[in-house]
Amino acid sequence: MADYLAIDMGASNCRHMAGRLRDGRMELQEIYRFNNDQLTKDGTLCWDIGSLRGHIMAGMRECAKNGIKPESMGVDTWGVDFVLLDENERVLGDAVAYRDKRTTGMDESVERRVSFDELYGKTGIQKMPFNTIYQLEAMRRKSPELLERARHLLFMPDYFHYMLTGKKSQEYTIASTSALVNAADKRWDDDLISRLGLPPRLFTELSPSGTRLGGLLGGMAGETGIECDVILPASHDTASAFLAVPARDGNAAYISSGTWSLLGAESVTPVISPDSRAANFTNEGGYAFRYRFLKNIMGLWMIQSVRRDENKAGRKHSFAELERMARGADEFPTFVDVNDDAFFAPDNMTEAIVSVCEREGKRPPKNLPETLRCVYQSLAASYRDAIRDMERVMNRKFTSINVVGGGCKDTFLNELTADYTGLPVYVGPVEGAVIGNLLAQMLAAGEFRDVADARKSVAESFGSETYLPGAGKR
Repeated sequence: MADYLAIDMGASNCRHMAGRLRDGRMELQEIYRFNNDQLTKDGTLCWDIGSLRGHIMAGMRECAKNGIKPESMGVDTWGVDFVLLDENERVLGDAVAYRDKRTTGMDESVERRVSFDELYGKTGIQKMPFNTIYQLEAMRRKSPELLERARHLLFMPDYFHYMLTGKKSQEYTIASTSALVNAADKRWDDDLISRLGLPPRLFTELSPSGTRLGGLLGGMAGETGIECDVILPASHDTASAFLAVPARDGNAAYISSGTWSLLGAESVTPVISPDSRAANFTNEGGYAFRYRFLKNIMGLWMIQSVRRDENKAGRKHSFAELERMARGADEFPTFVDVNDDAFFAPDNMTEAIVSVCEREGKRPPKNLPETLRCVYQSLAASYRDAIRDMERVMNRKFTSINVVGGGCKDTFLNELTADYTGLPVYVGPVEGAVIGNLLAQMLAAGEFRDVADARKSVAESFGSETYLPGAGKR
């Protein structure tokens, strides 16, 4: 019975988890968990890649202490962010975080050379202010010397795989979040890269999920106590989460629920039309070169931020307590657009919600329970609207919703999602990205016949809960 190691790194929480198959069923074992804290350097929001590297190594050592000797390992992370290396393979500058404000106005700068209609027609990627294309435009305008010196661009999981193996790769699913990959041919769009004045040397052949990079660097075994191959999972965490969805039929919508809510469906072809562009849907890469047709929705970031506001004020609340407060609030008349730019990175989320309500002439929440109720019902309403748009754009009727990820644990949001959409909501597994990471490794090792076989194992291995419209949890 072989062990496999998944390192799943979200934009806030990260974990090492081992997985194995026993009689066709998957078993998970948490090894190590750590926070992904951002730093502010000279006014710029950055990832602490030195600390993250240290945690990756610490988790591998903990794996060895537990007697786990994985056959392979792989890393998945959030999308769009990257690291640049110079000709001596040293990190150039900082690993800037996507919520940094450097991309403000960069969409307009790009569109002076390539209209968004044309950009969407090439890449199928929705406009989000933090897309890699806008980060690179900010760098081209504000720190061109770094681009001139750069010889390699590695997305965050690519960088950590390089750290482990010494081999540089650009995995397809993570690269697709950049808005620089041509959706039709699944390659970097050379014409787009040229017109934007980006160095072509930074964009190499894309590697598919399941690619075997090889063994760990020479000294890594002695430093960590384990020795194994590194396999590229679907290294964008949402792509891994979608791979792990045990869909009950071909007409299920998916939600990967966490800091972001990624709501969509799988498609064998990209869905690129004026309607999909107007509805702001995206076509990100999935496992086996499938497409994840989805919409990025602000998600539980808003609840997390309200909790942070409370903590700063000296009022400590658990997420379970916040959920109970929202349940206890009377039905609130005000809804907000959860994707309003005001909620992306405010200094104070609670104040931002009040400000948006006042700007739109709506009744603002007057206390914490009302604020939470406003956010919860607005999220559920955004799911309803996104599914209606998706049905119209794809000419497809959805019969259920499958939710995976950490947001599964929020039962009030699950209930509201069923009520607002009018669809049954199947919840689980919680560790969607971890499971998808492990599935890619197991598929590469021949543990499953195909994706359908792998998903069958997920359905049999992990329990799920059902929420029916108007009935709560069943």
